Amino acid sequence: MKKTLRYGQVGGSLGAFIGGVHRIGIAFDGRAALTAGCFSRKEEANRETGEFYGLDPARVYGDFETMAKAEGAREDGIDFAVITTPNNAHYAAAKAFLENGIHVLCEKPLCFTVGEAEELCRLAEEKGLLFGVNYSYSGNVMVKEARAIIRRGDIGEIINVNAEYLQEYLVDDVGKSGDAMLKLSSWRKDPEVAGISNCVGDIGSHIEHTVAYMTGLKLKRVAAMLDRFGQPLDLNANILVEYENGAHGVYSCSQVCVGHMNGLVTRIYGTEGAIEWVQENPNILYVTKKGQPTEIHHRGMGYVSGEAAAFSRLPSGHPEGLFVAFANIYKAFLSAVLKKANGEPLTAADLDFPTARDGLDGVRFVRACVESGARDAAWVEV
Repeated sequence: MKKTLRYGQVGGSLGAFIGGVHRIGIAFDGRAALTAGCFSRKEEANRETGEFYGLDPARVYGDFETMAKAEGAREDGIDFAVITTPNNAHYAAAKAFLENGIHVLCEKPLCFTVGEAEELCRLAEEKGLLFGVNYSYSGNVMVKEARAIIRRGDIGEIINVNAEYLQEYLVDDVGKSGDAMLKLSSWRKDPEVAGISNCVGDIGSHIEHTVAYMTGLKLKRVAAMLDRFGQPLDLNANILVEYENGAHGVYSCSQVCVGHMNGLVTRIYGTEGAIEWVQENPNILYVTKKGQPTEIHHRGMGYVSGEAAAFSRLPSGHPEGLFVAFANIYKAFLSAVLKKANGEPLTAADLDFPTARDGLDGVRFVRACVESGARDAAWVEV
């Protein structure tokens, strides 16, 4: 029985933020080893990253197309590929590895267009390959606990959702252009690299997935007002949403809200109660039953449901955060890849990670928001 896996990474050279977080998350459980990579288009950075991780120089590739073909043909080739490039390479890289029979976990957003996302979903399903998309916040234990509570019906029928993801890091770009623009994550404001959206695509998509994961609600339509403040892409968005069950909600995402660092907050309101989860304090879940005082639920306690507790790594009171959320995404994904490799059937619990279908939903959401914004916040079907 296969017990460990080999993986390759596209993007994520030394010093890259998200690429490094992925490697740390994968390393938590010791079940996968970095074996190959195409870490950068810059030859020196690519080579140095391979050397740092002790890779065979022959398996440090100059482009992902060559990597996918070579690794797919090797008897000891990689079991899965991790794609941590800027957005514009996601589609082509994911497609290359799928076509060569290699499982994929890709950063979000999955790709630029709905058509591309649908193609990747079909390709993965036709080839029987696992395809994860890194909506990392669903890896948090108390997000999983919120889902369990909602599924049990503890807060009744969901009738309203209020969620926000607020940051301040681009506020100095308001009204600026050219060399005066902030260089931090400058590619996110470039349509050629980021796609049709900056703020909604980068952080609004996390709202969409986190709410969908917790509640199981499917979006029907959106009415969005996007603000660019002189930039090529949006820095701020306020979005009305309607779900297929008839409930409504409000999403707000921004990179220009002074005083907010990484403020993802989800509030779910039902006929019998409410739930609130704050990403910057991820080990706590606020649960309020109708007519009762608000309860504070802590990760690691005995009352946490089994499906959520299975992902808890430390006793209560010891903070778990972003690295653990990534590790939990990979815990589920690697378990599924190992089961596939060993010919074992997969259960629904094995697939508790964001899939390509979730990535498709995210692409549809971003497209609908941008289209709505261009039509003066008209309602647009998702």
